[in-house]
Amino acid sequence: MIHEPPVDKLVEKTGSRYALCIVAAKRARQLIDDAQNRGLTEIPGPYKPITAAAYEILEGRVSVAKY
Repeated sequence: MIHEPPVDKLVEKTGSRYALCIVAAKRARQLIDDAQNRGLTEIPGPYKPITAAAYEILEGRVSVAKY
């Protein structure tokens, strides 16, 4: 479970918990794939992929289509 950033703020950005789950998982997979393509065993930075994805959503660096 993600404690930081707060899930409530992430849900506001995505529109629902379901959308948050899908968007965060897809972005985390992209981060992992990108790191592997560059020959790295881990993504650069202090966070795990799912946490890095959550921060990107919170900061607005990942766009989310709300329906």
